[in-house]
Amino acid sequence: MSASRTERLLNLLIALLNTRYGLRRSELREKIYHDTSSSEAAFGRMFERDKSDLRQFGFDVEAVMDKGWSSDDPATTRYRIGKESNRLPDVSLTSAECTVLMLAAQLWEQAALGSAAQDAMRKLQAAGGLSEAELPPGVQPRIKPAGQAFEDLLAAMHAQHPVSFRYLAGSTGREEVRSVEPWGLGSRFGQWYLVGFDRGRAAKRHFRLSRFTSAVTVLDKESYTPPAGFNVRTELDSLPELPVRSAVVDVANGKLLGLRKRATGPSVPGSPAGADDGAWDRIEVPFRDAEVLGEELASYGPHAVVVSPPELRSAVRRRLAAAAHFAAAPAPVIEFPDTVPAKRPRKRTSEDQLKRMLQLVPFLVHNQGLHISEVASSFGVSRKELEDDLRILICSGLPEGYPDDLLDIQWEDDHVFITQDLEMNRPVRFTVDEACALLTGLETLNGLPELAEGSALESVTVKLMAAAGEEGLKAASIAGPQVGPANSGHLATIRQAISDRLQLRLTYFSPQRDSMSVRDVDPLRLYSLDNTWYFEAYCHSARGLRNFRLDRIESLAPNGQVVTTAAKPAEGFPVKLFTPNDDDTVVTVELAPQGAGLADDYYAERTAALPAGGLIAEIRFGNAAWLPMFVAQHGGSVRILAPEDLADAAQEWIAAALARYGG
Repeated sequence: MSASRTERLLNLLIALLNTRYGLRRSELREKIYHDTSSSEAAFGRMFERDKSDLRQFGFDVEAVMDKGWSSDDPATTRYRIGKESNRLPDVSLTSAECTVLMLAAQLWEQAALGSAAQDAMRKLQAAGGLSEAELPPGVQPRIKPAGQAFEDLLAAMHAQHPVSFRYLAGSTGREEVRSVEPWGLGSRFGQWYLVGFDRGRAAKRHFRLSRFTSAVTVLDKESYTPPAGFNVRTELDSLPELPVRSAVVDVANGKLLGLRKRATGPSVPGSPAGADDGAWDRIEVPFRDAEVLGEELASYGPHAVVVSPPELRSAVRRRLAAAAHFAAAPAPVIEFPDTVPAKRPRKRTSEDQLKRMLQLVPFLVHNQGLHISEVASSFGVSRKELEDDLRILICSGLPEGYPDDLLDIQWEDDHVFITQDLEMNRPVRFTVDEACALLTGLETLNGLPELAEGSALESVTVKLMAAAGEEGLKAASIAGPQVGPANSGHLATIRQAISDRLQLRLTYFSPQRDSMSVRDVDPLRLYSLDNTWYFEAYCHSARGLRNFRLDRIESLAPNGQVVTTAAKPAEGFPVKLFTPNDDDTVVTVELAPQGAGLADDYYAERTAALPAGGLIAEIRFGNAAWLPMFVAQHGGSVRILAPEDLADAAQEWIAAALARYGG
């Protein structure tokens, strides 16, 4: 969508909103399009595309016919947009309901529906439906980003386009290209699943996103119709949980304490192929999913070798081979743009600008006099981008109207006021993405007992369903993960210590260092990614902020000391799992298209897109010794480009691991 088309759509919208009886196509062609050169057929196609675009933004163009005339006659058909049918209904929320809704919206802060949740909250704020509310201490759940595949599948599903991808079948172990009509995305057993119609097999199938072995291709020239009333949560609830099985693994002597702690029964001497570098122990580890355990075991490199079962051994070797193949490919030229934001941005489009301007007018109507920098911050754009929007808006209005028929917005003193809104003073109804973000978030919060037991969660869900209308029904195509903690005892102890400002003493396992340590910490706040809970604390041993996973805590209790005044939480949520220091190692990595989301997961400081897809990213790591594990774990999705010694170390680690499996 070009800039001129953006302005044309805005003027078309204003004209159709402000006509009572409708405007004929010939009038629109003359006054809005100023089109005298194209044929009637070409103009008709352009007008139909514009109507489709307005429908995408929530505005349905109504065709009004004179009595006795056919709707196929452009000379007699008139067009208008009903002022009420496209607007977000009034929603009045209590303070408690606003708190729950804020938590639901922030669930997606870093995930695929994060921007949609923010847009929905801005619409509610513009409609005057939000009350003053504060987030409760100790309850900051988040949905972990599910990778680029999730985002591509979500976009295709809502646009009703089929997709194709390479997939490793769990039943056969074969890798095949699948062509699928996506019906729903949901989380089950800690994994994200796609449910859809497999065109090759002419049947409904479930696909686990972690088994995708390529990027998702959206077949945007094709379309499909999903089954009526489909509910992905109900569908996934029928999936049986995989049975517990036992893996036999040879582990290097003195290594992998965390894996050993999960072993069942005593260890016996082991002897993997080609092992001439010391004693080994053979242990049995329970597991349900070979791919999940295979990802973990691949990260252990030459320190762990799968003996059985064969599919687990194959899963580990496949990841190691993919990592070795990617590392051996010709390296791209490392070039970063002069100015790159810390967070990997999604490319802004003209559609984004128009959507933002449609939200901006009602936002300004209900927030008169805000400083321009505060308005820009609310929409996540720079001051220049906001001023560009405002300049387009003040030149938009009724066709061939007088100055009073234009939008009137002033910001000369850096405080923004709007005095003429041309019937754009109320936010448009929720889009599918916005409805899914809020309603799926609310449903996910049912996993937190302290919220599920209250009435605010139920009442705000009912109000949002009523406001979302038909789009709210489509939220059944998304099902979030469980966010309840596995160890509620640790959670309660930490929450109480935060409230009482008391220090805690914990015994903690660090997988990167493969060791246990005892630490005194000042607990600051709790948060989660899916059902993995963390707490941020000032660590007196490290003399700095650290993040601790609750499932890696062996023991935890107050030590009788009060917290120090030096302890302050980092700004913003979600809390970074990594706290940067001056002695960190800055590493340049290449991310394959399916691994592009790692740039956000690991807080890349600079990124550059590659012509064939994927990214080059500059990431800061506190423990460089862990990087070979990082590369092996993500099997072919990431490789180290610089420093050279770290790239060599990762390749040697992977080669040594592959040698355990016969090369």
